[in-house]
Amino acid sequence: MKLSDDDHALVEERLGRPPNRVEEALFVNLWSEHCAYRSSRPVIADLPTEGEDVVIGPGDDAAVVGYDEDHVLAVGMESHNHPSYVDPYDGAATGVGGIVRDILSMGARPIALLDTIYFGGFDREKARYLFEGVVEGIGDYGNSIGVPTVGGQTYFDESYNGNPLVNVVCVGLASEDELLTADLKGEGNALVLVGNASGRDGLGGASFASEDLSEDAESEDRPAVQVGDPYTEKLLIDATLEIREYAKAARDLGAAGLAGASSEMAAKGERGVRLDLNDVHLREPLNALEILLSESQERMLFEVEPDDIETVLGIADRYDLEASLIGEVTDEGFVAQHEGETVVDLPPGFLADGAPTHDLERKEPDESEPPAPYEETHDGLLDALADPNNASKEWVYRQYDHEVGTRTVVKPGDDASVLHIGDGGLALSAGCDSERVSARPYEGGYETVVENVANLAAKGARPVALVDCLNFGNPERPEVYGEFADAVRGMGDGARDIGVPFVGGNVSLYNESEEFGTAVNPTPSVGALGVADDPDSPRATVDGVGVGTPLVVLDATDEPSALSRMAEDIAEGAEAAHDVSTGGVAVALAEMVGENGVRAETDAPFDAQPGRVVVAGDPDSFDGTYETGRIGEVTDGGLTVELDDRTVELSRDEIDEARSALEDAM
Repeated sequence: MKLSDDDHALVEERLGRPPNRVEEALFVNLWSEHCAYRSSRPVIADLPTEGEDVVIGPGDDAAVVGYDEDHVLAVGMESHNHPSYVDPYDGAATGVGGIVRDILSMGARPIALLDTIYFGGFDREKARYLFEGVVEGIGDYGNSIGVPTVGGQTYFDESYNGNPLVNVVCVGLASEDELLTADLKGEGNALVLVGNASGRDGLGGASFASEDLSEDAESEDRPAVQVGDPYTEKLLIDATLEIREYAKAARDLGAAGLAGASSEMAAKGERGVRLDLNDVHLREPLNALEILLSESQERMLFEVEPDDIETVLGIADRYDLEASLIGEVTDEGFVAQHEGETVVDLPPGFLADGAPTHDLERKEPDESEPPAPYEETHDGLLDALADPNNASKEWVYRQYDHEVGTRTVVKPGDDASVLHIGDGGLALSAGCDSERVSARPYEGGYETVVENVANLAAKGARPVALVDCLNFGNPERPEVYGEFADAVRGMGDGARDIGVPFVGGNVSLYNESEEFGTAVNPTPSVGALGVADDPDSPRATVDGVGVGTPLVVLDATDEPSALSRMAEDIAEGAEAAHDVSTGGVAVALAEMVGENGVRAETDAPFDAQPGRVVVAGDPDSFDGTYETGRIGEVTDGGLTVELDDRTVELSRDEIDEARSALEDAM
């Protein structure tokens, strides 16, 4: 692990001496793109981050937003892309574990997960192997810790052949007086490490995530992939929710391990720390550098006042968790000792936050129109429904326990999931149509925000917060950095126009592989949180809706700020509602078919322009500024689509058979 010449010179100038071997390795990891956002900080600074519901914005392990008088919500979004290519099961599982601990470190109980996962062409055996392993890893870990996976997105495209994407959103619930933050509070307080023993798994994970995948990544980089233990995580969740009463600050051990967590806590609190690495509980003999950078999972670091040390150690013991008193808070400096020697002596703010940014060369991206892949015929509509990006994802979410906790009212497979909390409902959506972003990065970034907020509106929920996972290729290539900058600018403008802030997220760059020589599609995946007054939201199908009930398209494409008003109208006047997304209006109509059917007219059946919702209900119930008029009505069965010069009809059996294509293939 070696610093670049420029970074080495900067470190040596600041320290007044060359860094030793251990210190240099810490800088390599904490100054990596994955930890320091060196290329992305100048770009993401454009995103709006403030709003009336924001309690804690970007900068901690997770953000916190208000929900009602009794509850706040912690929310975060993370990626585990490179590890999921090398080891799809463990890479995805530990991605879930990591984001759950981010929420936990804020003092919140994790209550929901969403996964947005992207793979290569579905016809490729390797893509299906990665898909199967990732879904199993997410399901096994989430099911074992008792946190429901309630929604997300599964997407296939050739651009992900050599580099899948695994992005996970987690939401937690707390009262405001239960919240924790990462900033250290008081000199003389103790640092207590709770959870699994430290081992060699995950060493160098932060730097590994900041480079392209090599052709030999599956064998060479396997040691950089962490191995998860969900049963220990479940114990750690329960123990932390007791420890939070005594903790002054908390941080989970993720990227860069103990070195990352402790130096970041010190920097945020403008304090120092002194660590005795001999006191860290280990799974195997490790040297000082390995102890500091181990990314072994299921570990939390707490700041505890001296009088409460024994209480915290006792709670850990009651949950059969190992715990060690490993250091203390000081007035300044990041100092680590091992076997009687000082192996690290650095300014914590310089280590954690001192990496210089790279405002790289940008090339304006070439723009095109997204392709129209389907014919406007009977068989063309069946092809659209059978496309893996449109087909039913029941094969995926059937493997997830989405009802544990008994809060899930609207389950996976709808536009957004809804959880019953307090007197209302929390609506959750996540995803990105990367093909549209690739064609027109600015418009695609804007549309990604609109699409997820429209998903909330279809459930009658107003948006309160957004998080993101910005997945792009090598930013050192001007065309990639140009796509990145344009897409983020579009996201920021979309959020401002709607009036909802980005409160946190993650940047994942270098998503490309030597084997295929291309970057992934620009994929700014967005997670959206919304609040509904009534958790009993309108469903996407027209089952139970009276035959003859009008179908209306509500369109906020040109006025995204209308989405909140649209949500109120849908909550009050819609008997069924379904967002228009990939596949366009025709696919949305087919997905609304159940025991009842629909008939509608359209001149652009596969237009996937977001910001539109098809609703069943009285047209007079909706604001005329975004209501485009009646397009059809509910029928007693099947789908009828009237085009300019032909009528296409599908039976429910044909729809069901086409939509089961992904499950049949798996």
